Amino acid sequence: MCGITGLFAFNDSGRSSLTGLQASTDAIVSRGPDSQGHFVYDCVGLGFRRLAILDLSADGNQPMTDESGRYTIVFNGEIFNFRELRARLQRKGYTFRSHTDTEVILKLYITEGRGFLKKLNGFFGLAIYDKEENTLFIARDRMGVKPLLVYRDEEKLMFASEMKSLLALGVPRKLDYASLSHYLQLNYIPGPATIFKGVKKLLPGHYLFIQGNGKVVKKRWYKIPYDPKKVAKNKTTYEQQKAKLVELMDASVARRLVADVPLGSFLSGGIDSSVITALAARHTPHLNTFSIGFKDEPFFDETKYANLVAKMHKTNHTVFSLTNNDLYSHLFDVLDYFDEPFADSSALAVYILSKETRQKVTVALSGDGADELFAGYNKHMGEWQVRNGGPKAEFVTGLNILWDVLPKSRNSFFGNKVRQLQRFSRGMLSGPKDRYWDWASLASDKDARSLLSPSARQKAGRKIADKRRKDILEHLHADGDLNEVLLTDMELVLPYDMLAKVDLMSMANSLEVRTPFLDYKVVNFAFSLPVESKIDAKMKKRIVQDAFRPLLPEELYKRPKHGFEVPLLKWFRNELRPLITDDLLSDDFIEAQGIFSVDAIRALKQQLFSNNPGDVHARIWALIVFQHWWKRHMA
Repeated sequence: MCGITGLFAFNDSGRSSLTGLQASTDAIVSRGPDSQGHFVYDCVGLGFRRLAILDLSADGNQPMTDESGRYTIVFNGEIFNFRELRARLQRKGYTFRSHTDTEVILKLYITEGRGFLKKLNGFFGLAIYDKEENTLFIARDRMGVKPLLVYRDEEKLMFASEMKSLLALGVPRKLDYASLSHYLQLNYIPGPATIFKGVKKLLPGHYLFIQGNGKVVKKRWYKIPYDPKKVAKNKTTYEQQKAKLVELMDASVARRLVADVPLGSFLSGGIDSSVITALAARHTPHLNTFSIGFKDEPFFDETKYANLVAKMHKTNHTVFSLTNNDLYSHLFDVLDYFDEPFADSSALAVYILSKETRQKVTVALSGDGADELFAGYNKHMGEWQVRNGGPKAEFVTGLNILWDVLPKSRNSFFGNKVRQLQRFSRGMLSGPKDRYWDWASLASDKDARSLLSPSARQKAGRKIADKRRKDILEHLHADGDLNEVLLTDMELVLPYDMLAKVDLMSMANSLEVRTPFLDYKVVNFAFSLPVESKIDAKMKKRIVQDAFRPLLPEELYKRPKHGFEVPLLKWFRNELRPLITDDLLSDDFIEAQGIFSVDAIRALKQQLFSNNPGDVHARIWALIVFQHWWKRHMA
């Protein structure tokens, strides 16, 4: 787990950007505090920051060049089957100088070319330069666990693990207003777009092959193999499916326990992290496990359930019990790290968990991906109910007028239930594409655009944003099923919200996080299953809950699932009020900045400080994140 950056110049003017290589690696020091390295040859520069996980000696340093001097690699990630791949190469007569997965990747590329990617089981962003052919090969892992950003103009192509590296290399800081529009709806920016014009996220499962003449070939080398016709022909019994899932997950976890540094597992008390912990404990006696509790927010505190799992599997368990003051004290650490606006407020909890966990281990397993694969969100149950109908769904829709007038808020049980019923009722009256976008968003397109100034609204346009939205929703059809929703989640919510959050917050603290549910063999299997194996009228994530029931305390099956909510409303009305009223969202700053409508922002502030704030705090948070980012990177 590391950070990479680099440049491929197409002419002499492009070469001048090579002077920024050192600053580019310095910008991502937290991704790799153990060492750094640079490779510069003619028109190419490669930079690297190392977080040593395998072969802690200097033999594992990068950039790494093969014996002939022809090929050089920078690689961020982990390949969990590298030992098997290494053994195959050794049987063919190849020798190795290190015990790293990096050297295995390099020799596979040399011997097999670009097709070698399909043999890798792991997550990565990588770049390999061929000095003789003057080509650069850049690739990203199947699910998008590791980020990779790319900027290209007529003079050069630049890439990096994080935006801050590209900024150090000198990418133009031109705001993409269509991205801003989507950010104000989703609270994150879906790929391939970024907040800057010209900078793109290399999509998961894609690679670029760059030649010296400026020609760039882009190819998708992996896509989730979902075929509804094959799913319909799946004749395996539910019992066979459960057994297969346990087998695949056990192997996935075992693969991810390989490390030359201390390793542990996140344990929230939910089903997913508990499954990972239970399986890891099979292979690792006295496994280190970590969870956070919330002293001031008992509704969200799940340490009771985490403790039950830890006791059952005899793990070495650590609980970090936090107050709201603990959360607040790290708020600006998180805001300062964002180099692209990202307003999922749970990033704060992930940051603190990563920071505390890093004091004891360098690698942690997590349960990320299970909800998207196996239908674990409330919206998935809502989708199931919309598609299957029934008296309950019709009753909720019939009271649509009532849901519109009742108060709605995430901050109370009643208000949150009304909010959910209103969204469900609205979804019943929508097609699958509109319903998906509505349920994925915190604000409508109309509401998001209303926040923009007239000039910004014109710059945002509609054609570009609508085209991006259409591409995101391409898998959804009126005659499809819920597996299409899950596939869309895997290509939108997972890489650009969930995985982006974990990568940013863990790497800010030099912690590697591994995700067993996202082993491609598990993913491929999940999308061979019919919907009824994943969800029914009574249970979300059905096969996961049933398959691993013997390994988990029964109490886990009798508890509601609570997503953690940062106490934003409290902060906005107290500690952060001056930041809102006198700084980031002040009338003077908004007017001078020229991006947002002064009247629209003023109306949001009035609602925030009123007796009925509703869910306005989520939209205020998105604005604060953007404004803080703007001051750091654009002002």
